[in-house]
Amino acid sequence: MEANTGSVILFHNAVIITMDPQKRVFRNGGLVVEADRIKAIGQSAEIFHEFSAIAGELVDLNGRILLPGIVTRILTGFVNTHVHTSQQLARGIADDVDLLTWLHERIWPYESNMTEEDSYISTLLCGIELIRSGVTCFAEAGGQHVSGMARAVELLGLRACLTQSTMDSGQGLPDHWGVHSTDYCIQSQKELYRKHHETADGRIRIWFGIRQIMNATDRLLLETRDAAKELNTGIHMHVAEIPYENQLVMDTQGVDHGTVTYLEKIELLQSNLLAAHSVWVNKSEIGFLSKAGVKVSHCPAAAMKMLGFAPVKEMLDAGICVSLGTDGAPSNNRMSIVDEMYLASLISKGREVYSKGTTNPTAMPAEVVLKMVTINGAKSVLWDNEIGSLEIGKKADMTIINPFSWSMIPLHDCISSLVYCMRTENIDSVMCNGQWIMKDQKILNVNEEKIISMAKQASGALLKRAGIRIPDRMNVL
Repeated sequence: MEANTGSVILFHNAVIITMDPQKRVFRNGGLVVEADRIKAIGQSAEIFHEFSAIAGELVDLNGRILLPGIVTRILTGFVNTHVHTSQQLARGIADDVDLLTWLHERIWPYESNMTEEDSYISTLLCGIELIRSGVTCFAEAGGQHVSGMARAVELLGLRACLTQSTMDSGQGLPDHWGVHSTDYCIQSQKELYRKHHETADGRIRIWFGIRQIMNATDRLLLETRDAAKELNTGIHMHVAEIPYENQLVMDTQGVDHGTVTYLEKIELLQSNLLAAHSVWVNKSEIGFLSKAGVKVSHCPAAAMKMLGFAPVKEMLDAGICVSLGTDGAPSNNRMSIVDEMYLASLISKGREVYSKGTTNPTAMPAEVVLKMVTINGAKSVLWDNEIGSLEIGKKADMTIINPFSWSMIPLHDCISSLVYCMRTENIDSVMCNGQWIMKDQKILNVNEEKIISMAKQASGALLKRAGIRIPDRMNVL
């Protein structure tokens, strides 16, 4: 074996949760990374014996977990499948309001006044929080100034599917924002694809976006479907968020239920569609989603804050690939996929009581939730051939988790502890594409304090330009 020191990293003495098809967990495992890919995985002693002589870096994890996208045990990196990175500067501006007020009076005035520099700063700030929760890959839910997002993602070292917020009809849009033509919506996204797809060492992919059906003409829906197929990329769309949306579709399109029924009618339900939220769907629509291979991003905190109970168990039972997302800072406030794992399980258990009048503690077991943020997340972003599990030949996207703290000890069941006990404080280090982006809880590629300072200044100026004033809740003196 040729010496290749410097580009080879050997992890040993780790609990490795592979999330591979065999569901292997190595209690004392070793893993070798060469360049940006996993070269070997197995028992620690065997891996150390075979590869230690050529390793440029030896990492003794002392029993930490390694996940595909997570470590302390080594785990594959987490995939957050629905996050508005450009909304990070709007955290706290739209709490305790309904969805249409949230959109029309707060978020769209905010987004319409953003600059590309705002989007860059916002994505940097959001990216720090994503990394600190063990995320190595995310799907942008749609925002302004994708080029600013791309610049931030490249610097942070993350992997991402970036999407423009696309609307060609004007219900609720600010007057000064204007309505873009369908031609512009499609061509601008094709240009973004040409400019940014497969950049940043292949870490950035460009998807097509439809913000929501209430701001999309039939032509935009159909041409987006066809353009995404032509370029072999994905579509990210908010789907069936509130009853009003379904009722509007029924009233205007002549279907018997709502958004999913209409999307099935026009053949937009495809395996490259990532449907966010999908809260208000009935049994037949769950069947449509399953048959078409549509992926669903479940955002527990945002759903419970504004939308309702998503029928996640029914979707999973129907064979739908359901993953987890945080949504944006104004609808969730916390960009922690770790928190979403905990909520996803508890909400599904509680929903069984609410909807069926009986308890079912097995409604959403820990291993299912862990799958949602790893391999299901990778499938949802159409990247499962390279990420989502720790397997030889796959990308070295990993998270190291340190469970030896008050929040996770004693560690009787490492899978349940990851879902029910882990906090963001337990995320120790994060690697993406074979490169450390956080090590020993220190963000490596950007100056965290400087970004926080930039974000404070940019957010204040942005809200002032947008004319957004947050009402006082108390008698503040």
